[in-house]
Amino acid sequence: MEVIICPTPARVGEIGAAKIAQIAAGLRSDLVLGVATGSSPLATYAELARLVDAGALDVSNASAFALDEYVGIPVDHPLSYHDTIRRTVAEPLHMDLARVHVPDGSVEHLSTAGQRYEDAIRAAGGVDIQILGIGTNGHVGFNEPTSSLASRTRMKTLAPSTRADNARFFSSIDEVPHHCITQGLGTIMDARSVVLVATGASKAQAIAAVVEGPVTAMWPGSILQMHPHATIVVDEDAASALSLKDYYKKVYADLPDWQRLDV
Repeated sequence: MEVIICPTPARVGEIGAAKIAQIAAGLRSDLVLGVATGSSPLATYAELARLVDAGALDVSNASAFALDEYVGIPVDHPLSYHDTIRRTVAEPLHMDLARVHVPDGSVEHLSTAGQRYEDAIRAAGGVDIQILGIGTNGHVGFNEPTSSLASRTRMKTLAPSTRADNARFFSSIDEVPHHCITQGLGTIMDARSVVLVATGASKAQAIAAVVEGPVTAMWPGSILQMHPHATIVVDEDAASALSLKDYYKKVYADLPDWQRLDV
């Protein structure tokens, strides 16, 4: 696991995007991106859009698969992840909307939604680069604590802490859905590379558990310790609970120039 500690949240966005662009440069033009919603990746998406506009990155032939979707929210609802991914990822990166996929959260199709999504990812050749944020309770995607470390795409019940965290996007917590459909931890681990970004002191405990704690279903993101190509990009506040923070900084500072992501 590579850990990169940045001085500011804005720098997390720049370095996260630089890492994604570095990986993408070695892949085919029709690569497959895994994309996350939430606040954490927004600066990274904005920087990726800047790289696209500058001609330094081209994902016009890429496909994208979102991590999750609320159950029971219409796809055109402004808080659905269908609409969020369109606004924050697909359109800014000039992606073909026909190649952008989000799990089907409609109640009437829920029983088959997970397997259909797994089949679609497999048919696209699998995810090349999975972009992740992380919840305060350590969830990635909507894999809440006690999720199976081998889980696949399926419906999950949102934890009270997750609904409370997400209530800021809604008029009240009563409007936050109780259920979602999410890629599983096993699905996420199938991605060839993973880039997780996190900022703020509220994420410090989760980042410490993911990077330095035991691999446990109580902190679902800790499964990334088992991934061969996982990069964690955080700011000083999110890194504040890491016991080996100074070591991670030294490791990055001592990288050969060709491996560094100075931008």
